[in-house]
Amino acid sequence: MESCEPLPGGDPQNDSGPVQRESSLVPSARAVLRVLAYPFLLVAAVSVAAAALSLDWDPERVSPLFLVGTIAYLTVLERLIPYQRAWHPSPSEWRSYGVYFLLTMAASALAQYAVTAVVSAATPGEQMFNLWAEIPAALLTGSLASYLVHRLGHANPILWRLHGVHHVPQKVNVGNNGVNHVLDIVLAQGVVQLSLGLVGFSHDSVFVVGIFVAAQGYFVHANIDVRMGRLNHVLASPEQHRLHHSTDLSEAGHYGSDLSIWDHLFDSYTWRSGREPIAVGIGDPELFPPTGEIATTLLHPWRRAKRAGPGSA
Repeated sequence: MESCEPLPGGDPQNDSGPVQRESSLVPSARAVLRVLAYPFLLVAAVSVAAAALSLDWDPERVSPLFLVGTIAYLTVLERLIPYQRAWHPSPSEWRSYGVYFLLTMAASALAQYAVTAVVSAATPGEQMFNLWAEIPAALLTGSLASYLVHRLGHANPILWRLHGVHHVPQKVNVGNNGVNHVLDIVLAQGVVQLSLGLVGFSHDSVFVVGIFVAAQGYFVHANIDVRMGRLNHVLASPEQHRLHHSTDLSEAGHYGSDLSIWDHLFDSYTWRSGREPIAVGIGDPELFPPTGEIATTLLHPWRRAKRAGPGSA
């Protein structure tokens, strides 16, 4: 989509509607980048996973390095092919996002450690089948577990007080993908890791799936103007995830952040070509503390709940 001017009377800094684009690239370069941005990320994920397995790299070092590289890549794309320039993080937002990112990483590590301790005796860590058979099976298993716990986070009032923290920002970008309550991450990652561990998938297959899921998780949150066409019916995308953050719950849906097949299966798929949210965030911002108030946000689940329905984005 080409750059366009704000609607008459619109505030170019605060308007959260999908009407503003900007880029320093010429139109032909933007068009090419929109097409190649996602395939390049997928090739990078496959290449890193393949190299790590063949060269026996330490997964505990490869995974965070790949994650940082993915974030850097998508952050650059947000400047080159932005979906909405008003969604660029301010310096103060980057600082708070950084704190949330560190908390999220710590919570993920805690969940993985706890699950490993619980299922280590039942998990051989060796391949049950050929690796190429295990990888898609592990992806489907983890993706389904992630979908279910995510949807429950919107449907259950108690869990929404945790997960709703992620929906407070009135913009969707790579930086605020890490805006989460630590307990929400412990729960979500714990369920996914437990499902993979109890089935008994090998460490190699879980590592490969983790690389793909990490890339997908940040990709769908990226403030980039890409079009995936029919691939939207198999893989999650920014086009879908922006709808997930919509304040209009009738179009929100899209609880899958890696595969979109579960949204089709469980009737939560609302995307169609050209559909864009009018606004993102929470319908009643008073229900949660502002994202920048990190300490207050972490204590929020234990404060007296205000009247609100579950999943009230």
